[in-house]
Amino acid sequence: MTSKAQSIKLFSFDTPQMRAFHMAWMAFFVCFFAWFACAPLMPIIKGQFGLTVEQIANINIAAVAITIAVRMIVGPMCDRYGPRKAHTGLLLLGAIPVFGVAAAQSYESFLFFRTLIGAIGASFVITQYHTSVMFAPRVVGTANAATAGWGNAGGGVTQALMPLILAAVVMLGVDEAFGWRFALIVPGVLMVVVGLMYWRFTQDCPQGNYAELRAAGIEIEGGKKGGWDSFKLAAANYRVWLLFVTYGACFGVELFIHNVAAVYYVDTFDLSLKQAGMAAGSFGLLALFARALGGIVSDKMALRSSLNGRVTLLFILMLGEGAGLIWFAHADNVTMAIVAMLSFGLCVHMACGATYALVPFIDKRALGGVTGIIGAGGNVGAVAAGFLMKGVGSTQQTLVILGVLVTASALCAIALRFSASTNAEHALARAAA
Repeated sequence: MTSKAQSIKLFSFDTPQMRAFHMAWMAFFVCFFAWFACAPLMPIIKGQFGLTVEQIANINIAAVAITIAVRMIVGPMCDRYGPRKAHTGLLLLGAIPVFGVAAAQSYESFLFFRTLIGAIGASFVITQYHTSVMFAPRVVGTANAATAGWGNAGGGVTQALMPLILAAVVMLGVDEAFGWRFALIVPGVLMVVVGLMYWRFTQDCPQGNYAELRAAGIEIEGGKKGGWDSFKLAAANYRVWLLFVTYGACFGVELFIHNVAAVYYVDTFDLSLKQAGMAAGSFGLLALFARALGGIVSDKMALRSSLNGRVTLLFILMLGEGAGLIWFAHADNVTMAIVAMLSFGLCVHMACGATYALVPFIDKRALGGVTGIIGAGGNVGAVAAGFLMKGVGSTQQTLVILGVLVTASALCAIALRFSASTNAEHALARAAA
């Protein structure tokens, strides 16, 4: 019987594990690309609709708010229906509001479709679920972090690429009022294409698809029944809620920066739209390697010591992130701001990878529920940051406050520490594998 992969053969597409690996990160990439495609175009959209600061804040909050509920729902759905059906459905249905936002004619309709687009952020949960059931403990942290990191890079690519797509359309003689709408059609088309590919090339787990396995009487490692049972089991575990907080403090900050960075660089340092897009895009492109690095280092620390090695790494990265945010807020020139942003961004992405390197070890009986709840924590953090900025009224002051809060949240990482017996069980399982 096919089992979990003990290694990552990066240039292979031959096994179910590696097909899931590559399709998972590609699906998350196009979802992340579509999720934040509006952000680098907001200076133009702002002018066309005459948006106020408060309306822009509402749009930023809407972009991440609905994802909280969808992430909590889609995790148990993976246990029930399998990640193949869940991801394909999310990609195809999620493309609809992406096309819708391109056709918006008012602030209200734009806000409506922007809210619905937030649902595709749940792609992350399915990505992490799929690699967790496909890869063995010795490499699962690396697999989770690499797929999530390369998927997250879609946020950096969209910051840099969307203004270029807009510029190319304008060069063809189209005005900006139509150009930004055409540019937003591109990610919607990509979602449809990748959704069809996901259905064609993947399966739920190494043994096959959940429906066929259950029909054959074969037990599945994730939630035995799936759905609500998986959610309840995960919600009763205190470690799930500690990681909910840490993920809110790292991925939540990442989402917040994706939403505000381009406008911050334009308003604070008088950069052009293209320059601001490139500067903001460099933050997202860190995900190409930094999140994977967090997972790799976490796996190495677990091999050398225990599960608590993963916990210590997360604690250190959270402290670094908090300090870097405060530095970024006080940068008085664009060069220093970019250096500070890349510094705390490295910690942000690595902390995200280190968080999900811990997820597969929290409760294997309810993997979907655990993955969904913790993933939702990231969006709770982003929504909280959005409301904080709306209340404070200053991006700079918001960044300082976030830096302090992130530093304090590092205590949740320390509270995750596992007992000696749990570490011994993990060591035995690793040796057996």
